[in-house]
Amino acid sequence: MRIIAGQLKGRRIASPAWDGLRPTSDRLRETLFNVLAPRIEGARVLDAFAGTGALGFEALSRGAAHVEFVDADPRATAAIARTAAAWGVEQGYTIHVGDAVAWLRRLERGPRFDLILLDPPYSLPHVHAVLEAAAGCLAPGGLLVLERATRRDVEEPVSLERVRDLRSGDSTLTFYRRAGAVEEG
Repeated sequence: MRIIAGQLKGRRIASPAWDGLRPTSDRLRETLFNVLAPRIEGARVLDAFAGTGALGFEALSRGAAHVEFVDADPRATAAIARTAAAWGVEQGYTIHVGDAVAWLRRLERGPRFDLILLDPPYSLPHVHAVLEAAAGCLAPGGLLVLERATRRDVEEPVSLERVRDLRSGDSTLTFYRRAGAVEEG
């Protein structure tokens, strides 16, 4: 895996191999960030179920103001910290180890995120709860992106409105905004 564009372009991310880790492919990440390009500069970004941190590092590379990485696996958060240190990334991010839904509920009281990237395990049984908690952290005009198995539909909370689906093989990127929000030009 490598960073596609920006200040960190071309840097490789170590891809550990442990059960449950399913990094977003370079191709899908490139597609995602081509769509998100106008939203990245200066954005507050949440990378939940961060795994290797590839999504968050891509956002930092492209000019995000701050990225919060959240993952329940201490091996993943340690790998993110090692990558940041190896690349000399000293600021602009925070790493949290813990359950994503619990962190999202805690973060609801803090500053809102312009962009929320959710890449949960495809087998996660309670995606609805994750979406509901994430909706409470989304800034007005913000965008939430869920990577999911194409074969699996998701029960969506009423607080979110599906804007777009992008399919790539057995993965789908589903884009949401706050329900009733006006689409930006």
